[in-house]
Amino acid sequence: MADYLVIVESPAKAKTIERYLGKKYEVKASMGHVRDLPKSQMGVDESDNYKPKYITIRGKGEILKELRKSAKKAKKIYLAADPDREGEAIAWHLAHALNVDEDSDCRVVFNEITKDAIKESFKHPRSIDHDLVDAQQARRILDRLVGYNISPLLWKKVKKGLSAGRVQSVALKMIIDREKEIENFKPEEYWSIEAAFEKDKEVFEGAFYGIDGKKQELKSNEDVKVIEEKLKGKTFNVEKVNKRERKRNPAKPFITSSLQQEAARKLNFRARKTMMIAQQLYEGIDLGRGAGGITGLITYMRTDSTRISDTAKDEAKEFIEQKYGKEYLGTQQAAKNKKGAQDAHEAIRPTSVMRDPRSLKEVLSNDQYRLYKLVWERFVASQMAPAIMDTMTVHLLNNGVEFRATGSKIKFNGFMKVYVEGTDDNKKVEDKLLPDLEEGVEVTAQEITPNQHFTQPPPRYTEARLVRAMEELGIGRPSTYAPTLDTIQRRGYASIDNKRFIPTELGTIVSESVEEYFPEVIDVDFTRKMEENLDSVEEGDTEWVTVIDDFYKDFEKRLKVAEEEMEKIEIKDEPAGIDCEKCGHEMVYKMGRYGTFLACSNFPECRNTKAILKEIGVDCPKCKEGNIVERKSKKRRIFYGCDRFPDCDFVSWDKPIARPCPKCDSLLVEKKVKKAVQVQCTNCEYKEVEQT
Repeated sequence: MADYLVIVESPAKAKTIERYLGKKYEVKASMGHVRDLPKSQMGVDESDNYKPKYITIRGKGEILKELRKSAKKAKKIYLAADPDREGEAIAWHLAHALNVDEDSDCRVVFNEITKDAIKESFKHPRSIDHDLVDAQQARRILDRLVGYNISPLLWKKVKKGLSAGRVQSVALKMIIDREKEIENFKPEEYWSIEAAFEKDKEVFEGAFYGIDGKKQELKSNEDVKVIEEKLKGKTFNVEKVNKRERKRNPAKPFITSSLQQEAARKLNFRARKTMMIAQQLYEGIDLGRGAGGITGLITYMRTDSTRISDTAKDEAKEFIEQKYGKEYLGTQQAAKNKKGAQDAHEAIRPTSVMRDPRSLKEVLSNDQYRLYKLVWERFVASQMAPAIMDTMTVHLLNNGVEFRATGSKIKFNGFMKVYVEGTDDNKKVEDKLLPDLEEGVEVTAQEITPNQHFTQPPPRYTEARLVRAMEELGIGRPSTYAPTLDTIQRRGYASIDNKRFIPTELGTIVSESVEEYFPEVIDVDFTRKMEENLDSVEEGDTEWVTVIDDFYKDFEKRLKVAEEEMEKIEIKDEPAGIDCEKCGHEMVYKMGRYGTFLACSNFPECRNTKAILKEIGVDCPKCKEGNIVERKSKKRRIFYGCDRFPDCDFVSWDKPIARPCPKCDSLLVEKKVKKAVQVQCTNCEYKEVEQT
């Protein structure tokens, strides 16, 4: 019989930790929270200092029964939920449910699930941190007060099933504001003049800079003609050559937001998928008996700190020196976190840098491998030496008209040998070499080409850009980014097109209604200040009741005004231009959980619905009668099928194309292979590759 009971959140984690601790310990999983506010009512007593009413979550009764049974037999109970506010609140709820003295040394926290980290953490148990619990409780109650007061109002005035939330509403407004910027954007004309210069048969590129040493903008074709008329021939004199050495420092190790952004850029992962796979890597992967069995591969993935432990730094130093040489060792200073960072635990890093990605490829799924590789490379690079670039700027003159040519060369690749941070525009760091030019020499312009341009509106938010903007504005915290973006899409407030958020009519109506009557809920500065107040509660500087009371006094007044003055909004369905084949009434566009669909306007008398099908111009290869259309699965993944379904069950994840295989006359499809689109036959070995 075990002497000690340890309670964690997930079964995968329980299995791993039980093996590390030995026979005296029984490790059980609570499966997350066991108590919460009731779903069917507010659950907060505004008249009694916002006292919450907690109940056992539906479906958790049996789990609690098992935990209580084990608790009665144990000499001591350890609560080992995740090392953040949410985890502290789970431990506190468990303490209440199991009659554990929360002031005893019952709480154990660890940042990584490895044998050494687990054993060390059990040497230093502590009591439950009430400030952390209060901060989480304040967030939960605030969100309940906002959501359970505004949402019913939206149901009554706009449409059933709508919701509003503190962080969600601000994120939605950011998407809508960006769309308004794009709609109101007025492009401005501007020009550039590019030139291809030649020196000793070497060609390099330059661009117009200005006149007589002063930078000049070209706003019209007339401005370009003035420059062209001023030029005397095509011979330019090298007036000045600037050469310098520039250092480029590595990116810091991942925090939650930067991991989500980089996974979106490099792996094409949605925020939710990134966090799901990171959770798997954190909780443990079975490496096999000889390699240590189930082992956590990365540290805790909900963090806003870039701090790294001395042990991890030393191990990285040893690895880098052995693998790449002493010259690649970095001399990083202590990490400086952004203002407001909780710094509760380390940055996201591999639990052991010695487990390089290639050695784990056989035991990881493809997605797990790709994300682990990203985390591993980012961490290793962060501990390496800066890259050194040789840069060169050449000033070229012709009758006072100045062109400039710039070039750079990687002199020492440093951290870039392992990893280079991605960018939203996917620009790569490449050598752009210039010939060895000296002041006073002459070069010839082979071509001088004017180009017309127009300024572009700001881009719509991708998930990565929105997470970055939310982080920069101080909206939300690491644990809230992915759920917030997911909720906005599930509610039909914004759709994703080409990986970018586009607000729907419904989302715009909801946002404008909330903004009119509850401006503080949707105000960026107010939301940021609220996050700072919650951080202050966590630090023990502010009482959680005070934070809620300061907000709710004004909010309650606005709620009464909204209930009286908010007008009922009728959202008219957009006609689809086709008739229902069942009853003859007009079909209309409707917004559902998985996007827009067609429904009969004669609802509820007629309940006919149809998916919106996008034809791709390919005949069905199976039935020869139907057309291939683009569809979406429940997980929003695009696939292709016959429009005669269910009479014809042809489906394909790969996009069919409208020409037959030249070898066997069978169906050709497009497959994405790394950074290329590969056309291949579904019947024979025929392949062709088109770069993208």
